[in-house]
Amino acid sequence: MKFRLNSMEKKWILYDVGNSAFTLLVSTIMPIYFNYLADQAGISEVNYLAYWGYATSAATIIVALLGPVLGTASDTKGRRKKIFLASLLVGAIGCVFLGFTQSWLWFILLFVIAKSAYSLSLVVYDSMLPDITTEERSDEVSAQGYAWGYIGSCIPFILSLLLVLSYESLGLTMKTAMGIAFFLVAVWWIAMSVPLLKSYTQTHYQIVTSGSNLAASFRRLGGIFSELKERRKVLFFLLAFFFYIDGVYTIIDMATAYGTALGLDSTGLLLALLVTQIVAFPAALIFGRLSRKAQSSKLIMVCIGAYFLVALYGIILEKQYQFWILAVVVGMFQGAIQSLSRSYFVKIIPADKSGEFFGLYDICGKGASFAGTMLVSIISQLSGSVNLGVGALSVMFLIGFLLFLKADRM
Repeated sequence: MKFRLNSMEKKWILYDVGNSAFTLLVSTIMPIYFNYLADQAGISEVNYLAYWGYATSAATIIVALLGPVLGTASDTKGRRKKIFLASLLVGAIGCVFLGFTQSWLWFILLFVIAKSAYSLSLVVYDSMLPDITTEERSDEVSAQGYAWGYIGSCIPFILSLLLVLSYESLGLTMKTAMGIAFFLVAVWWIAMSVPLLKSYTQTHYQIVTSGSNLAASFRRLGGIFSELKERRKVLFFLLAFFFYIDGVYTIIDMATAYGTALGLDSTGLLLALLVTQIVAFPAALIFGRLSRKAQSSKLIMVCIGAYFLVALYGIILEKQYQFWILAVVVGMFQGAIQSLSRSYFVKIIPADKSGEFFGLYDICGKGASFAGTMLVSIISQLSGSVNLGVGALSVMFLIGFLLFLKADRM
C-alpha cells in the first residue's frame, strides 16, 4: 500500500526542509567563509580546523545545558510552540548577522549562538513527532522529514553557491555575496516554518498544578534522571546514540573544513556535498520503506557499520575524487541513521514526556558533536594530520555499535 502523508505530517516535514538549509550552510559555505576570514588574520590551516571544531563543541555544551531544561519546559501545556518559535528566531537572526561579520572571532561567537539556537529548536521539533503522527507511522514520517529536508535544502544552497562562485561577474565582493547567501538561508528557514507554527497543536503534555512553570520543569527534569534507572533500554540507547551520532554529526559539520585543510578545491568540495544531499533523498526514503519489512534496529546497525568504514576511509583520503566517493557513501546512510534513530527513540519513551526525553536525546546528538569534534581537533593538532583526526572517529562508531546492540537486546 502506498504511504500517504496527512496535512499535519506535511507541515511538520516542511520544518525539516527549512532548517536543513542552515545545516547545509554550516557544513559547506560557512567553513569556507571562516577559512577566508582566518586566512586574512594569518591563522594556520591546522589551527583553523581546530578552532572550527572547538566552536562546534562550545555550541554542544550550551545545548547540553539548555536542551533538557527547555525540552522539559516544552512538555508543559501550551509552552512547546512558544519555545520553538523563540529558538527559531534567534537562530535565523544569528544566521543573518553571520553573513555581515568581517572578524573571524566575532564570526565564531555568532556561529556558536546561531548553531545553539538551531539545535534547541530541534529539541522541541523532534518532540512534536508524537503529536503529529502515530507510533506505527513514525518511522516513515521521520524518514520523509529527513529526505525532503535534504532535497529541499538544495534550493537555497544552489542559489547561495551561484552567488559565492560568481560574485565577481555580478559586480559583488565576496563579503557581500556571503551576506546575501546567509540572508537567503535565514528567510528560507523562517518561511518553511510558518505552516507548522500556524497549525501545530500540542496533544501530549504535562499540567503544572502548583508553583511556577520553571520550577516545575526543573523538578520534572530531576525526576527523569531517576526514571532512566528504571528505563534501562532508553539509558543504553542514549549512551549508544551519544557515540555513533556524534561521529555522524562530526563528519557533517567538519566535512568542508576537513577537505579545505587537505588543500582540496573549494568548488569541488561544495559540489560533492551537494551530491551528498541528492543521494540522501532517495536513500532516506528507501530505508523508511525497508522499515516496514525489517526491524529498524537492524537497519540502524547497518548504518553504524557503514560509518565505521567511512571513518577508516578518511585516513587515506588525499585526492578530490576520493572525497566524491566519501560524499556519495555518506549520503546513502546519513538520512537513514538520523531518521531511524529518531523514530526508534519515539517508540521507547512516554509520549507525554517527549520534550524531556528529547532534551536528553539532543545532548547526545543533534545539538552537535562535542566528543567527535574535540577528538578530531585534538588528534589533528597532536599528530599534525587531519586524516588521522578523522580516522579516530572509527572508535566512536565501534563503541556506539556495541552499546546499541546491548540496548536493543533489553
